[in-house]
Parts: sequence; structure tokens; C-alpha cells
Amino acid sequence: MATITLAKGINMGLRKAMENDPKVLVMGEDVGKLGGVFRVTDGLQKDFGEDRVIDTPLAESGIVGTAIGLALRGYRPVCEIQFDGFVYPAFDQIVSQLAKMRARALGKVSLPVVIRIPVGGGIGAVEHHSESNEAYFAHTAGLKVVVCSNPVDAFFMTQQAIATDDPVILYEPKRRYWEKADLDESLTLEDATPLHRARVAREGADITVAAYGPVVKTAMEAATAADEEGKSIEVIDLRTLSPLDMPTLCASVEKTGRLVVVHEAPVFLGMGAEVAARATEACFYSLEAPVMRVGGFGTPYPPSRVEEDYLPDLDRILDAVDRSLAF
Repeated sequence: MATITLAKGINMGLRKAMENDPKVLVMGEDVGKLGGVFRVTDGLQKDFGEDRVIDTPLAESGIVGTAIGLALRGYRPVCEIQFDGFVYPAFDQIVSQLAKMRARALGKVSLPVVIRIPVGGGIGAVEHHSESNEAYFAHTAGLKVVVCSNPVDAFFMTQQAIATDDPVILYEPKRRYWEKADLDESLTLEDATPLHRARVAREGADITVAAYGPVVKTAMEAATAADEEGKSIEVIDLRTLSPLDMPTLCASVEKTGRLVVVHEAPVFLGMGAEVAARATEACFYSLEAPVMRVGGFGTPYPPSRVEEDYLPDLDRILDAVDRSLAF
């Protein structure tokens, strides 16, 4: 048993994938000598060399375009986008090429590209460093979109994403990089939760709270607080945004009859809207109240001094729980 951080879990997952397959490459801005701005790739260039851990120019479109070419030649590149808001220069490459090439080729080519993106706020950074842009990519057919929320998932999901023959956007909650958990090193990928499967993080009876990434911990804290008031919250860690694991979520909603969806991104046209719509369609006769959404506000990401007012917190989740239970 080893105690690891979320960042270390990703590092270990990358290392294991690179050891198992010489075609796995890591590339991005400062990923080599520096080890990344969050030190997630620390030590990899030293151990695998500059041909497999590649420091690139500050050009996200070039990083992803190069990865597409490498994938077509049989490699499995892992691109790091330094901050969530830096992905936009690569948007055309991701949406117009990476997501569509397999369908365009009638399935005759595969593009096993992983794009790692630190996501969300809570670190006191400015705009372009604290954004939640997952809905853009989840909306794009041809992309798989997954979000880890804890160190153990980070370790396994990194390897699972690299092993996938379709392009995967792997979101990493940057304010959870230093969260710790115990990893049983005897476990293998076969023992891990499948990549596109949600997880019941905490069982409950009265209401379901579905979350992903950085707010899973917040939802767990809200469940603990609610328990002291006699309210039993079941927490679902969605883990996968495209495809959504509706069977796991619906089993919970059919049990509790109520649902609150939480994410950092603005509520308008966020992932919560899709989850709410699909849960309503599938679980209509089980619902005792409208599906509630808790998220960011419809504004650009605010200055760090007010980000605590912007990000969903325990009180806002509990307020939505109370409003749902009042029906």
C-alpha cells in the first residue's frame, strides 16, 4: 500500500504506460526538464529521454497537430495542455481533425491521442488558468471525455485513456493535485473501475448528488454535513462525461427519487443540463422533485479574491438539497 497524491497518480500512470509500450510519448510545454508547471511529469524525461518526453514550443495547435500525425504513424501520444484556458488555440485541430478523422476514414484509422487538461479553479489564478470547458468537448462527437477526482482514479484512468484507440480528453482537477489517498499496488487495470463507468462514492437514501472532478470532494463534505441533520445523500462520481454512464446514475435516482447535479462550469448549457435532461427522460416516474443544478455563474472567471463566491461550495449544495427535499 502506497500513499500518493493525485498528481503522483498521474505520473505513475504515465510511467507504467511508457514502460509497457515504447510507442507512448508525452509532449507539451515544459513537460520535460521542468516536469510541468504542476510537476506532474517530473522525472519522466530523465528516465525515458528527450525523444519520448518532448518539450514543445508554446503552440497548442502545433502540439495537437503533431500528435495527430504521430498517432497516424502508430504512436500513442499524450499531450499536456498547461492550463485549461490554453486549449483554445488547439480547438480547431481537436474538433475538426482529431474528433472526426476516424469517422471520415470509415473506421480504417484510429487516433489514440490523450489530451491531458488541468481543469477548474480554486488555486487563486486568473482567467484562462481556472476554466471549466468540458462541455465543448463532451458535445463533440468522436471524443471521449473523462474526469478523475482522486489519486487512485488518476493512476488507473491515465493508463486506461492511453490504451483507448479513440481520442480521449482527460481532465485533471488542479486544486486536487495534492489530495492524498492509499493505492494498493497489487491491483491491476483489470481490478480498476472501467474508464466509462460512474462510481457510487457514498451511499445514501434521500437524494442523489451527482458531481465530477474537483467538486466530488465538495459533494462528499456536503453529504457528511447533511448526515448530521438526518438527511442521507448518495454521491455519484460521474467520472465519464462522454459517454455518460446513465445506468449507474439512474439506479441511484430511482432509489432516492431526487437529483442535484454539481459542477464548477456555468450552469447555462453546462454538463448539468444534459444530465438533468437525460435523468428526467429516463427516471420521470421516479422523480419526486425537479432536478436541481449547482454550478458557476454566467460570467468570465473572476479575480482570485472573489473566486470562493463563484465556485460551488458546501452551502450552495445543501441549499439545493433542501429545496429538492421541500417538494
